[in-house]
Amino acid sequence: MSYEAKVFNVMIASPGDVLSERAIIRDVLYEWNAVHSEARNIVLLPVGWETHSSPEMGAQAQEIINNQVLDRCDLLIGVFWTRIGTPTTEYASGTVEEIEQHIKLNKPAMLYFSSQPVALDTVEPEQYVQLKSFRESCQCRGLYESYDSHSSFKDKFYRHLQLKLNQHALFQTAPNFSPINVVPSKTPLPQLSDESRTLIKEASLDPHGIVIRLRHLGGTNIQTNKKNFIESNERRDVARWEAAIDELVSMDLLAERGYKNEIFEITNLGYQVADMIVL
Repeated sequence: MSYEAKVFNVMIASPGDVLSERAIIRDVLYEWNAVHSEARNIVLLPVGWETHSSPEMGAQAQEIINNQVLDRCDLLIGVFWTRIGTPTTEYASGTVEEIEQHIKLNKPAMLYFSSQPVALDTVEPEQYVQLKSFRESCQCRGLYESYDSHSSFKDKFYRHLQLKLNQHALFQTAPNFSPINVVPSKTPLPQLSDESRTLIKEASLDPHGIVIRLRHLGGTNIQTNKKNFIESNERRDVARWEAAIDELVSMDLLAERGYKNEIFEITNLGYQVADMIVL
């Protein structure tokens, strides 16, 4: 069934030595869309110069890319490993220019620097020196993230993307679109049991926003954010946490997924309520 949504262009800015990371970013964005797009009325469109620019004459190449691609973007994801990129007339590289111009417009930018092992004979010393200088310049201007493997990058980026979309004002309910299950700013925090409060808060911190209830011969596990909340297999303890799931589902803070009543996903309303909870 069709639904209305606002499209946000996500610029992927990087030199040519992080092709795997570019693919990971696209995969994460597509995964987010598949899970959250309809509920949030948001679509995230990955954008890059290699896919969204067209031939044009009359200006420097980077200026054309800025006009055709960068200026239309809402969020920028920058990734570096050993290279800074090809220099432009004003900046150390086209990637750096894209980042700096994006930041000047007060748009959100998320920067990542790889610390993965690399064969020394593949590293260009001048490129690495300039990259190190740029990274040092970023230390006093904001917060960036490092990663040491592709799997680590994917996990970190997915979690950070969730936080950015939940917290940044740009991605709140877009004008001309009706919000779904939005908690009004003056609405008090719903009355929840201690178990429900803990569970929904932890679910909001889980990279995938998933709560799992797994029944097996040894008992029952209720898990989210890499934590298991069943401390024993005593039925009284299990019943308290199962009641917490039922309460959250009844209040539309969790949504049932699957057919065995084992997987639950935090809703848009659930994220907003979780943001109001301080444990």
